Amino acid sequence: MNFLTQIDNLALIALLVVSGIALFLPTLSTLIRGKGLTATEATIWINRRKAYVLDLRPEEAFKVGHLPGAKLANASAIAAAIEALKLDRKRPVVLVCETGAQSRKALSEVQKLGFLEVGALDGGVQAWKLAALPLVK
Repeated sequence: MNFLTQIDNLALIALLVVSGIALFLPTLSTLIRGKGLTATEATIWINRRKAYVLDLRPEEAFKVGHLPGAKLANASAIAAAIEALKLDRKRPVVLVCETGAQSRKALSEVQKLGFLEVGALDGGVQAWKLAALPLVK
């Protein structure tokens, strides 16, 4: 009977370890790759957390329509754009492009500049439009 109790305890410990790892993996993934944000999550970051919004699209696309409060930032020189804007590194940053691909690529560079929280709008401006959220001209 004692042997069966030990097996039960080992099974419970193994379950606890596996559960802990499963809960931690998304956090680890976010720390390594940065956070992908849905349109709803981006809205919450912008409205409640006063996140900066950096639009990485070309100026012509930006002028046609951009997220409210967005600042234009050249994707190929994002470090220089951020320095020119004098952004507070304690505030979150939402990166936006047309489809989300360019924003994902820029995530690590913005994190290296000392920003604690950086997210990329999954699906970019296209996803923002599909969610029927407003664009500013």
